[in-house]
This record gives sequence, structure tokens and C-alpha cells, in this order.
Amino acid sequence: MAKAAWMVVVAVAAMMVGLNAQSMSCGTVVTDLYPCLDYVRNGGAVPMNCCDGIRSLYRSAATTADRQTVCNCMKNAAGSVPGVRLDLAAALPQKCGVTLPYKITPSINCATVQ
Repeated sequence: MAKAAWMVVVAVAAMMVGLNAQSMSCGTVVTDLYPCLDYVRNGGAVPMNCCDGIRSLYRSAATTADRQTVCNCMKNAAGSVPGVRLDLAAALPQKCGVTLPYKITPSINCATVQ
């Protein structure tokens, strides 16, 4: 269950931050964003290591194709864990100082991610 929960966090966060699918696997993304899991389930203060992971993934973004690939990977995992509040997950980039040029939703069309 914990690994599946990671995937939901990753799905939303990765769609938000976009990252380089060519050099990162979904497993790496899950590991980086695991610290966000408690926050997206329960709210409260965003853990510093969660923001560190989001910022790291954002900095790793390289090309549109990379970001779209990761978006699709994470989107496929988004529905697998109950209890994740998508409103909290969607707010993570801004709370961590990352500005995105698109809005993250569970129904995002990853082909539109630039």
C-alpha cells in the first residue's frame, strides 16, 4: 500500500513539476516524492524534504517530450491510492516555490504539457 501511495503522490506532483523521463524512472520519482505522502493525505505543514524533492524534479526537467512522458507515467498511477487529497497535491508546487505554466488536474492531457 505504501508504494502505491507513493505513486499517487508522484502522479500529481510530477505532473506539476515535469521532469526528465529520459534520465529518471518512475521509481526514482517515487523515491524523491515519498516525503510528500503524509502531507497529501493529511494536510498540515509541507515537509521540507517534500519540497526538496519537488524542486529537484523541476530542475531536472529537460524537454517537452520528457515532461509528457513522466506526466503520463504518473497520471497512470494517480488513481491507485485512496485517501490522497488531490487539492493538497495540486497545491504542492506553489507551496514549494515552483511556478508551473499549466494547471495540474487528475484529467490533465499530458500531450499539452510543455
